[in-house]
Amino acid sequence: MVKKEFTYRGKKLEELQKIGLKEFAELLPSNKRRSVKRGLSHRQKKVYEDIKNNKANIKTHARDMIIFPIMVGKTILVHSGKAFEAVRVEPEMIGHRLGEFILTRKRVEHSAPGIGATKSTASISVK
Repeated sequence: MVKKEFTYRGKKLEELQKIGLKEFAELLPSNKRRSVKRGLSHRQKKVYEDIKNNKANIKTHARDMIIFPIMVGKTILVHSGKAFEAVRVEPEMIGHRLGEFILTRKRVEHSAPGIGATKSTASISVK
């Protein structure tokens, strides 16, 4: 089976990596396009510059950072609220935000019911 080649809005990954930030912004949906046109925040600019300079171990709290084509193939450590978790950027992630790939809440796992929670345990001694 042949793997389908990745395209974003009709452009291949190589073409996307060659164009600038302003041209890429025109391909984004409206809310993200406006965000890029307003300008990146200080944290986002720092992450963008670190990626352009091929810096290793990029850590960020900028969960609202939009994933650009130059980020593909990089591993970015994104803060989850408690710890930094690694995000390996794949081509399919282009146009999304970094925070979408890091969960901030743990899954709830319940154990057995406590004493008095059911009719059968209501008469059991606490000792």
